[in-house]
Amino acid sequence: MNLSTVEERVRREVGVRLFTVLAWLPGRRVLHRAHTSHPDQYPVGGEKSVEIAADWLDRCINRQQPFFGPDAESVRQVFADHALIAELGCGSVINVPVIGPDGITLGALALLDAEHAYGPAQVDRAVELAELAVPALAELVQRLDTNQEDS
Repeated sequence: MNLSTVEERVRREVGVRLFTVLAWLPGRRVLHRAHTSHPDQYPVGGEKSVEIAADWLDRCINRQQPFFGPDAESVRQVFADHALIAELGCGSVINVPVIGPDGITLGALALLDAEHAYGPAQVDRAVELAELAVPALAELVQRLDTNQEDS
């Protein structure tokens, strides 16, 4: 399943204004943007490193637990780009890890919508839908790792 199809399912089953799929590249400790619903603001191929909150990385990437921020204050505390997120009408966030069959974190899905748009039921469904991104994200991570080795 491609990442556009994952976005369609998330949009239909959870709801989303801004959707991003991030590939985790542990060797460089960066999140590589693999897919986005807003390419003008968040271009594919962009990478996040220093602007990622350490506790977010530990929770979502290392401990493989979802992050849920129900309101704009939660978004402000974690994301350096919170002003752009607010401009897009988003004030609630769900981040869920995408975990490969070997138990390794491949990346994360980022779902953002209006403040208080999400609750525990949406977090649970997002966790389930993250599995749909495994094949495409695994292929991308493998390709990016191969490119790093070749350089």
